[in-house]
Amino acid sequence: MENVQSNSLFINGKLASYSVHLGSGVVHQIGGTMLNVLPVHSQHRGRFFLPFVDEDPKTAEIISKVILFAEDHKLKDPSILEQIAR
Repeated sequence: MENVQSNSLFINGKLASYSVHLGSGVVHQIGGTMLNVLPVHSQHRGRFFLPFVDEDPKTAEIISKVILFAEDHKLKDPSILEQIAR
């Protein structure tokens, strides 16, 4: 992760650079477009596999996206990889 400016966190991944809006969780590829990444909310509380506990699902979504794109070289989802490659 690089830095926080205004309401966004800027991330330099291995495949691209990204910004994640800290209020909405919207992800943009720098120099590109918005990446369509939909959260999958758990049916049961406490099923998020994150290194922290937070009762707010929006916070968990945003932190998950930050971690996901900081380690973009580990992505396996073809729909996300296709969006990055454009």
